[in-house]
Amino acid sequence: QVHMVESGGELVQPGGSLRLSCAASGIIFSASAMAWYRQAPGKERELVASVTIRANTYYIDSVKGRFTISRDNAKNTVYLQMNALKPEDTAVYYCNVYRGGLAVGSWGQGTQVTVSS
Repeated sequence: QVHMVESGGELVQPGGSLRLSCAASGIIFSASAMAWYRQAPGKERELVASVTIRANTYYIDSVKGRFTISRDNAKNTVYLQMNALKPEDTAVYYCNVYRGGLAVGSWGQGTQVTVSS
């Protein structure tokens, strides 16, 4: 069974940084593209960034230059380094297996990121 456990979210001031982690199980991690998503209050969940099995990356425009997605196949973990955080980055962040432009695994509980002074 596919299982994702996200961690690292917390309250941070605008301009601050956070590093999110997502530990995956139940999949062949090294053969899986992975992605981070987020869901802000009252909004639909959206793709934030993705990383292929060859470590090619994609970012939505609003986080380009501020966020970095990476993966550690030895630890079955995907990371999201977030710098220069803005209040509009406030959301619950989730990771998932990414295939054909879709999230195809089970959703974890997510990790709350709140950017506020």
